Amino acid sequence: MKLCIFGAGAMGGWIGGLLARQGVDVTLIARGPHLAAMRERGLTVRMNGEEFVTHPRLAESAEEAGTQDYVFISLKAHSVPPVAELMRPLLGPNT
Repeated sequence: MKLCIFGAGAMGGWIGGLLARQGVDVTLIARGPHLAAMRERGLTVRMNGEEFVTHPRLAESAEEAGTQDYVFISLKAHSVPPVAELMRPLLGPNT
């Protein structure tokens, strides 16, 4: 099962980090300094007084991530319409 989180900010990163920790094949789509930091240091999740680092797959675009089984969109609602078409490469006949 391939799962992608489009928007790896606070909520997307948290969900993606938890899934990666459980061994799920998860790809996080991020950009800019946030993507660079995760590539360099991994994704740190802090929760309930615990901290852990995961290293999920990272991509800058849907094309780079490829077709997925599931796609979580973790963007603010007003951010979705301008990028909705950019998500098309994530979608296959069984997504």
